[in-house]
Amino acid sequence: MSDSAGGSESGGVGGVGDSEAESEPPQQVPPVPPESGRAEVGGTSEEGAPPSPKRFRMSEEKEVLDVTVEPLKVQKPTADLSEQNSTSSAQREFLLSGEENRGEEQVTLLDQGVEKCHQNGAQDHDANEEDLRADEEPNGNGSADSPGVSQHLALDFTQNPQMLTGSWAEYSNFPENYLKGCKWAPDGSCVLTNSADNVLRVYNLPPEIYSYNWDLLPEMSPVLRMAEGDTVYDYCWYPKMNSLDPDTCFLASSSRDNPVHVWDAFYGEVRASFRPYNHLDELTAAHSLCFSPDGTQLYCGFDKTVRVFYTDRPGRDCEERPTVVKKQGQSGIISCLAFSPCQSVYACGSYSRCAGLYSCQDGTLLALLPTRHHGGLTHLLFSPDGNYLYTGGRKDPDILCWDLRDPGKVVFSLKRNVATNQRIYFDLDQSGRHLLSGDTEGVVSVWDAQAAPPDGNEELLQPQLTFKAHWDCTNGISIHPFMPLLATSSGQRQFPWPGDSEGDSASDTEGAEAVMSQPEVQHDNALSLWWAGPLGPPAEESQNQSSAVLEA
Repeated sequence: MSDSAGGSESGGVGGVGDSEAESEPPQQVPPVPPESGRAEVGGTSEEGAPPSPKRFRMSEEKEVLDVTVEPLKVQKPTADLSEQNSTSSAQREFLLSGEENRGEEQVTLLDQGVEKCHQNGAQDHDANEEDLRADEEPNGNGSADSPGVSQHLALDFTQNPQMLTGSWAEYSNFPENYLKGCKWAPDGSCVLTNSADNVLRVYNLPPEIYSYNWDLLPEMSPVLRMAEGDTVYDYCWYPKMNSLDPDTCFLASSSRDNPVHVWDAFYGEVRASFRPYNHLDELTAAHSLCFSPDGTQLYCGFDKTVRVFYTDRPGRDCEERPTVVKKQGQSGIISCLAFSPCQSVYACGSYSRCAGLYSCQDGTLLALLPTRHHGGLTHLLFSPDGNYLYTGGRKDPDILCWDLRDPGKVVFSLKRNVATNQRIYFDLDQSGRHLLSGDTEGVVSVWDAQAAPPDGNEELLQPQLTFKAHWDCTNGISIHPFMPLLATSSGQRQFPWPGDSEGDSASDTEGAEAVMSQPEVQHDNALSLWWAGPLGPPAEESQNQSSAVLEA
């Protein structure tokens, strides 16, 4: 749906051409490598053909879908979706090959998306643990938050993950085009990246992964490029995104001096815009973004303020929720947002080094966590049961785990190397057991969050596995929703060593030798996919194990 919020101040949806000239970013992207052969986003090819979509268009005459998100008016694709249908069937075959006792729930898993929580927020924590033990898989993973989650292939961190493929040539056409993060789509069909050239890229999951033909995996190329006008502050997927429903395939991004844009993840066009204004009626950019779990609202973080937009009402109309009232509350820029999967609560992290819990109904401050971080918060994440909150900051080596049933209590801390102001993401798997994070040295650490001491005494939790993922900073990591796949992104801004330009006795050659003697900087700007599960088809492994038992 190529609609923008340009013309109407009442929230009506106008055409893309009606957008405000000073608010909309230029629809330009760096030159496409010759081998990709795809049309540029927002433009046309030399023959005047429309831009190539992520998937095939449903019909040549079909208008782009309406922006209304809630309630979703889904129009099922009826033709010319062979590529998408083949990928969906490959996903089904992959899931159905995992275990013998899988019924029709896997089809439901793909058609409706993986549920991240079984809505047990009102239940007792002990009851939750009993349910987890009752539903525990025999493979020893100990993770079963929902019927769908209990049946997918489990993550296996008894050995280092195996790198499958990635994308690196895409980021070599622009000087110092380092990545700034990666995020899997909620349905697991594709991965989204952000980089220093202010372009959001969408990569489809290679279909060879489903058949374990890993020797045939080529380097990945983006199927969509969406260019923002300036530095991208934050970006996020629509939580109900499902590739089988094109009307749900969109994402939001915020960039400096630009409104919040909603991008169509099928065609790479701006679908709508949300324009926040400050008290001087000047357009201001959101520093953080997050959709509500049902997708009806988009929360945006600003200086001491959270603005809430309704996704079916593009424009400037929004609800303002100040985080500081009568000089009391959470100060600083709201740098990150997250929603509890089981309760009507959201968390805000700020550059003032603290986190706050708020009510989704009216934005009332429920709890302000103590200031324990050494730098401003850059990322926070709820556990699947909603009982714990993980927070991390810039130039701060600690990831803290807070017990929200006793606000202010830190259960344990995790150490990683964060030596810059760069946002270093971490991620938690669907079971809430494995927490992964990169660091500025390129190392990925894996912690077992369920190995924390039961008495709750705060201590440093040691990682169960560490491996070198990149030669440069591993700033982004994302766990696939239902497959044992990891996506990592790398890179950072490099500063050259200063030369010895002072001194009356030092010559130019001596200064040059001093510069050359410094350690060489290794650039590694890449997106990588890693396999963190069984190294063969599940059916073959089970047959080999049974035959070994018979022989014994």
